[in-house]
Amino acid sequence: MSALNLVGRLYAVDTLDTRFITSKTPSSNAKPHRIEKGVSEPTKSRWMTLEFYVYYLVILVAIPLMFKAAYDVSNPSHSNYSQFEHLLSPGWIAGRKVDNSDEQYSTFRNHVPYMFLLLIFHPLLRGVFELLHPIANDPLGAFSKNHSEKDMSAGTQYVEADARLNRRVTYDVYFAALFLVALHGFSAFKILLILYVNYTLVTRLPIAYVPTMTWIFNIGILFANELSNGYPLGKLADILRPLSTLDGVTSEKAHSENWGSVLDNYGGLIPRWEIQFNITVLRLISFNLDYYWSSSRAGGSPLEKEQLDRANLSERDRVAVPAKSQDYSFRNYLAYTLYAPLYLAGPIVTFNDYISQVRYKAKSITVIRTILYGIRFLICLLTMEIIIHFVYAIAISKAQPAWEVYTPFQLSMLGYFNLNHIWLKLLLLFRFFRFWALVDGIDPPENMVRCMSDNYSTQSFWRGWHRSFNRWIVRYIYIPLGGSGGPGTKGIMGKARAMLNFLAVFTFVALWHDINLRLLAWGWLITLFVLPEVLAESLFPPQKWQNHQRVYRMICGVGAVGNILMLMAANLVGFAVGLDGGKDLVRGIVGSYSG
Repeated sequence: MSALNLVGRLYAVDTLDTRFITSKTPSSNAKPHRIEKGVSEPTKSRWMTLEFYVYYLVILVAIPLMFKAAYDVSNPSHSNYSQFEHLLSPGWIAGRKVDNSDEQYSTFRNHVPYMFLLLIFHPLLRGVFELLHPIANDPLGAFSKNHSEKDMSAGTQYVEADARLNRRVTYDVYFAALFLVALHGFSAFKILLILYVNYTLVTRLPIAYVPTMTWIFNIGILFANELSNGYPLGKLADILRPLSTLDGVTSEKAHSENWGSVLDNYGGLIPRWEIQFNITVLRLISFNLDYYWSSSRAGGSPLEKEQLDRANLSERDRVAVPAKSQDYSFRNYLAYTLYAPLYLAGPIVTFNDYISQVRYKAKSITVIRTILYGIRFLICLLTMEIIIHFVYAIAISKAQPAWEVYTPFQLSMLGYFNLNHIWLKLLLLFRFFRFWALVDGIDPPENMVRCMSDNYSTQSFWRGWHRSFNRWIVRYIYIPLGGSGGPGTKGIMGKARAMLNFLAVFTFVALWHDINLRLLAWGWLITLFVLPEVLAESLFPPQKWQNHQRVYRMICGVGAVGNILMLMAANLVGFAVGLDGGKDLVRGIVGSYSG
């Protein structure tokens, strides 16, 4: 393979995620695809046109100036450098310090070597477990009770698939128990208690009450976890035995020595378990609603209707086709909700998808594709290292220095690189854990698909930012709410309903991230900033500009600038400088003629 072919293969779409090139499983009775008459010819390439030569010139001039502006304000010679220097750490590139001040990314960056060891150890240990428990040792009769006569007549395929599920789930549960205790110490029992209560509710209640109780319980847990700070047992012990002075021991000392505080001291590597639990809540909701839809489904299974083969389902069908009734067991539930590679940060897979993949390995997972995906992760990691060694946007935003000393262009670039840092940080987090899952034989969706610099649409941007969460929202919130409309809600009414649903979705997203006013403001700003694009689509429908495509591209370009500025503003408010800092930045950028 030549170097050029290797680069092409490395950056091929299917290397990132095969979901971009496959959609639906073909049914056994599907008719061959026919090429319809009148299909338009591919458009002529514009790479060598005058229009694109202008773009090349803009790129050659603008991009270096963008980096220079951010680099200049990060130099020791800048007047504000002393105000954020204390947030920088010793670096390893060109004698520069490194901006490791983002707490979330700093935790990830500092533990990358250990996580790579875990990535290697976990699949190797699974291999040892599987050697000790070969599928050949699983007798046919142990699985016959879980199959219909039709399934059994298909031979050993179903038996082997169930044996594979049984073996993988057993390992996942054992490893998850050890992993949970290592991460959260004694608080692992709090997590298991919440999981047990959720499972009991969904399996014991009348099926009609499951959706309502699912949302009440899980949103209630989000609030309870936050307001109680993870239910410290020391406070519970104080309630059971009020603080008092006993034998000369102060009440403060009595608190530190009570049984609850002693147990709280065994908090594991991540004592604040309630922060990580937010993503587990999404898996609880997925299990509950997948169980509800499978139990209330009428009209037979899609497998029978479309004659699909469970062993060769596409990702879309793995999500849509319900698992077997016996698959909704407590053991499978634990294995899914606590699956180690995806426990801390995702990406999110639905319960149906997880069960399908542990029963039949996804055809998308190959050794070459997984290796290339790992190389892409390492390239992104190096890219981030270069950026945080030369652009100190995060440290500057945290220090909130005198903004007036920066030019409007410099302020814009600080906001822009801040947003890019958030995007690249999340890409690295999600991509590492997805890489771990791929090595382990599970293929979750790719999360961070397109950077805001390569996406002029706000709606498309959010479909590609934390993509698995977006797909989760569409499946479990947006579509049940009615999506963008329904019968009798086309046109303006459909748009209005879509905006109300957007508001509900981003309110949930903001509360899910953290229960505070700043993130709630972020969620509402995002909804507000989608509105201009919705209005622009109504004013400039693409079908009316077929004969003026160049002009339409210019209009989209203007919209792209506005979209990126609004994304910068919303994310700076939500994740960096807050409402007051955001106002100061906006004032500095557009509050003068030069801005």
